[in-house]
Amino acid sequence: MLRARLTLVAVLTAVAAILVTLIASYRSVSPLVAEQVDRGLSDRADTVLALLDTGAPVPVRPDMTEQLLLPDGTVRVLTPGRNALPVTEIDRDIARSGTGSADTNIVVDGVEHGVVTKPRPGGGAVMVSQNYAEVVRVDNEFLWRTIWITAAAVCAAAVIGWLAIGRILRPIRRLATATRHVATTQDLSTLLPQSARGEVGELTDSFNTMLAALRLSRAQQQRLVEDASHELRTPLTSVRGSAELLQRAHGRLDPGDETRVITTLVQEAKALDALVGELVDLATNQHTTEEPATVDLPELAGARAERFRRRTGREITLTAAESAPVTARPQALARCIDNLLDNALKYSPPESPIHLHIVGPRLAVQDRGPGIAPTDQTAIFDRFYRADHTRSTPGSGLGLAIVHDIITAHHGTVFATNRPEGGAEVGFQLPQQNRRAQ
Repeated sequence: MLRARLTLVAVLTAVAAILVTLIASYRSVSPLVAEQVDRGLSDRADTVLALLDTGAPVPVRPDMTEQLLLPDGTVRVLTPGRNALPVTEIDRDIARSGTGSADTNIVVDGVEHGVVTKPRPGGGAVMVSQNYAEVVRVDNEFLWRTIWITAAAVCAAAVIGWLAIGRILRPIRRLATATRHVATTQDLSTLLPQSARGEVGELTDSFNTMLAALRLSRAQQQRLVEDASHELRTPLTSVRGSAELLQRAHGRLDPGDETRVITTLVQEAKALDALVGELVDLATNQHTTEEPATVDLPELAGARAERFRRRTGREITLTAAESAPVTARPQALARCIDNLLDNALKYSPPESPIHLHIVGPRLAVQDRGPGIAPTDQTAIFDRFYRADHTRSTPGSGLGLAIVHDIITAHHGTVFATNRPEGGAEVGFQLPQQNRRAQ
C-alpha cells in the first residue's frame, strides 16, 4: 500500500533526524556538564581553604565530603558524620610538598565520587569529594525523558504523516478509480477528475489527453470500418454477380460474353486486392515502426520518379530549388511520393508530362489534368472521397488519405490547388526545423 510505505518512510526519516539531533546534542552537552562538575569541585576546595584560614566552620553539603590532609599523612574529616576519603600517594605528596593538585574518581559503597586535592598554604592539603549519584540520576532522567519525547514525536509524525499523505494521495486514488472504471467499462467518454495543480494535475491532464486521443482513434476506426464496408460492397457485388453468372451459364455463354465476364472478374479482383492492401496499410499504420532518419528529399523523389518512368513510360521531370534535408521515416515518405505520382498519372492525359517541384522541405506534384474544384481541394485527403468527375476512374480514394496521415504524423501539412496554366498541384510540406517524427 503506497500510503503505508510513504508513511513508514516519513516516520523513519523523522526518527533518523531526531536520533541524529539527540546524539549530537548529548555529545556536545556531556563534556560541558562534566566540566561544570569539575569546576564546582575546584571552587568548593578553594572555599574550604579560605574558611580554614579564617577559622570559620565549613558549611555542609549533602553530596560533598571535605577533609584536611596533614603533611604527616594524618587525615582530619571536616564534614561531621562522614567517613574519611581514601588517600593516595599522590595526595600525600601534594600535602608534603604544598604544590600541585589532583583530580581522581573513586567508588564508595558502590557510588562513584569525584575527588579533587589542592595544597594548603602553610602545609597539608584539602581533599573535597562529590557524590555523582545526583549527576547520574539527572543523566538517566534526561535519557528517559528523551526516549519518551522521541516516542511521542514518532507517534505524532506517524499520525500527521498518515493523514497528510492520505490527503496528498486522495487525487491519485480518485484517478486510479476512474482509470479502473475506464478499463472495466471501455467507456472512453469518461472524464478523469481534475486536480487543482501540481504533478497529479499534470498526470490527470495527460490521462485526459490520452483518452481524447483514444476516443478519436476509436471514432476513426469505426468510420474506417463503415466506409470500408461500403467501398468493399461494390467490387464484391460485381465479383459475386459475375461468378454466379458463370455458374448458372455453365458453358452456355457466348465466348465473347464469357471473356468479358472473366475480364470483369479479374479487374474487380485486382481492384479488391488493391483496396484491401490500402485498407490494411491505413488501419495498421505500419510505417510508425520505422525509425526516423535524415532524408535528402530531392534524392528520394528522384528515385521514385525514375521508378515510375520505367514502369509507365510517362515523362516525369524534377526540379529542386533548395536543398534542405528533413527528418522523416524514409519508407513512409517514399509511399507518400508514390501515391502523389500515382494520383497525378491517373488524372492527367496519357501524353502529358508530370513535374516534381521541390523547394526546401516542400514537395509538389504538378500535372496537366482537369484540376480540382475548390470545394474538393480539402476533401480529397479524406478517406474514400471521390470527386464527382472521378468516380469512373479506378481507385479506392485512399491514396491521398494515406499521404495525409503520414505527413500529419511527421508534423507536416498537405495541400492541393490548381495551377494558373492548367492542371493540379498536390503535395506536402514538412517542418522547417528538423523535428523528430512520432
